[in-house]
Amino acid sequence: MSRAVSRAAAAAAALALGALGGVGAGAVPAYASSGQCTFPAQDIPGTPWALQRVLLPQLHQKATGKGVTVAVIDTGVDATNPQLAGAVTAGPTLLKDAQGNALTDPVGHGTMVAGIIAARAIPSTGFVGIAPQARILSIRQNDGQGNGTQSDLARAVDYARTHGAGVINISQDVSSNGKPVALPESSELGQAVKRAVAAGIVVVASAGNEGLPLPTYPASFPGVLGVGASDRNDERAESFSESGTSVGVAAPGVDIVSTVPKRGQCVDSGTSFAAPYVAGVAALLKQMYPHWTPAQIIARIEQTAQRTDPGRNDQIGWGVVDPVAAVSDTSAPEDAPTPTPQGPRAAAPVKPRPLAPGETQADRDRRTAFYAVGIAALLVLLVTGTATVLRDARRRQAL
Repeated sequence: MSRAVSRAAAAAAALALGALGGVGAGAVPAYASSGQCTFPAQDIPGTPWALQRVLLPQLHQKATGKGVTVAVIDTGVDATNPQLAGAVTAGPTLLKDAQGNALTDPVGHGTMVAGIIAARAIPSTGFVGIAPQARILSIRQNDGQGNGTQSDLARAVDYARTHGAGVINISQDVSSNGKPVALPESSELGQAVKRAVAAGIVVVASAGNEGLPLPTYPASFPGVLGVGASDRNDERAESFSESGTSVGVAAPGVDIVSTVPKRGQCVDSGTSFAAPYVAGVAALLKQMYPHWTPAQIIARIEQTAQRTDPGRNDQIGWGVVDPVAAVSDTSAPEDAPTPTPQGPRAAAPVKPRPLAPGETQADRDRRTAFYAVGIAALLVLLVTGTATVLRDARRRQAL
């Protein structure tokens, strides 16, 4: 089993988590971490930008995630952070010779992921989870040192399926030497994901931080909602976020605030932190519509996303997820999103003209005619005035 290595991905670094057996030497599931977070930390006052774009009171009047369990398959979740206290259930630790249990997070990554989903509100910070009454099932499967495997990840998905998870968040993608590795649906991980989806679980996975237009896994498995990272302008975080068919939707993934072990919050970037934003929305919809299929919940998230195109594109998928729109839409469930209908096109496309701002061609024609009439009138006045002057001059001479 090869050791993991760190590699920069522009604004975000993808930390290798462990070699995956059966997919070639060096293949690892990777997640984003800038390595700048320290913990414990101070509380960050104010509301983070990723939450400023959401009407949180309106959102949480509709749903809070109560009664829904979200499995976080990651580096562990430290529940001593006040915003996660009482919100986390310990699952297994699938790491050999690991110190502690699933409530131990030496890396801090899993605690950030969990906070984005379900952090409880406290007075000292404006940060709160998207689904602040959801429960977190922590499954410690990676340690950032290359000791996680594909088999471990498959076992973690199966554990979540058999222990009450309604949503599974996987902030990892399988890569080798900095490039995504394709996994068939028949692979051990592919089959575990298939079983989870068949059991009615919404599986959300980060699309990856290699910045390449290649499919990544598990985001590209059938039935999984792959999530890319968007920035403050609701555009793809081009410096690191994957594009292509892996991206079903995008969500804020740049300068994201979330909880760290012990106490406080820090700021980090990556598709790892975009995925739990969407997993939180899935938890809200699970609470509202417990009998909907995973496909119907995913379709609602994709259908209500803020789009730049009528349909899907490879940069941000169906658009940037809109939590309030997702829970406010009262239409019947659908199994797949549909393109937004376009209005009737004009008879001819509008072409820019070299005119003054706000001036149409008709305005210019009227202006030209006005000037022509004005100039003609001025000429008449000049001629008349000249004639009058000459006539008066002659009269004075005659006198």
